[in-house]
Amino acid sequence: MALSKLTIITIFIFQALIFSAQSASNNSNLFREYIGAEFKNVKFSDLPIHSGVEFHFILSFAIDYTTSSSSASPTNGEFNIFWDTDNLTPSQVSAIKTKHPNVKVALSLGGDSVGNGYAYFNPSSINSWLSNAVSSLTTIIQDYNLDGIDIDYEHFKTDPNTFAECIGKLILTLKKNGAISFASIAPYDDDQVQSHYMALWRKYGHVIDYVNFQFYAYDKGTSVSQFMDYFAKQSSNYNGGKVLPSFISDESGGLGPNNGFFAACSKLKNEGNLHGIFVWCADDSKGLGFKYEKQSQSLLAI
Repeated sequence: MALSKLTIITIFIFQALIFSAQSASNNSNLFREYIGAEFKNVKFSDLPIHSGVEFHFILSFAIDYTTSSSSASPTNGEFNIFWDTDNLTPSQVSAIKTKHPNVKVALSLGGDSVGNGYAYFNPSSINSWLSNAVSSLTTIIQDYNLDGIDIDYEHFKTDPNTFAECIGKLILTLKKNGAISFASIAPYDDDQVQSHYMALWRKYGHVIDYVNFQFYAYDKGTSVSQFMDYFAKQSSNYNGGKVLPSFISDESGGLGPNNGFFAACSKLKNEGNLHGIFVWCADDSKGLGFKYEKQSQSLLAI
């Protein structure tokens, strides 16, 4: 018996609704922001926090280097705090999490520089680095009541496999011990950086919750169409990962908030591919009144 036109239309609408629901289910209301690296006296309480998003502060940075300003040197996994501890204290972590139940706080490892030079990932051996890292980071995480870690090493004095084993086992151990509930990585489009992070992803992608891809490391003046191509490429590189679009507050690179970033995010949301948004960084956004943070969270909360 031939199906009636009404039946066909009903089936089509039902399928469209299922597809729409499946696409929407891949979107997220996650907003993440790095804070404390530039010592501009920014506090957690300075930022607008929308009740309709999951909000992650990412303290920047903890680095396995000595804290000597003149001659910082690697410590093989013994992490020290390099963020603005005058304004971002354990008591302030507790206060912001108490005031806003939708807030979690993480710390980022590595970063671009330390003292007057690059912050290199430079372990003596996998096992010794891992033992020191688990011990020192667990202490910091417990002292600050933190929820997760982010991996932002950008310079390396070791091979990709060693990086993958050190970082992958670190995340596994901290999760197994109950020290953290989530972990992210923060690569960008550079051959050496990608070789290390993609090796990590291939072996340990299953324990990495978010990919904070630094899309702002692409050239300033990136167009929306270019951004969408970059996003598709990195989603393929980190296949199965929650790749987050990003911008830099001062708009010095990539697709800026005033040049189409939010249009690109709306496109991703319509496709069911908006896994969240992250920003570098609160220190610079303070002088702008956090206007782009407000806009980002409004988009995510819809």
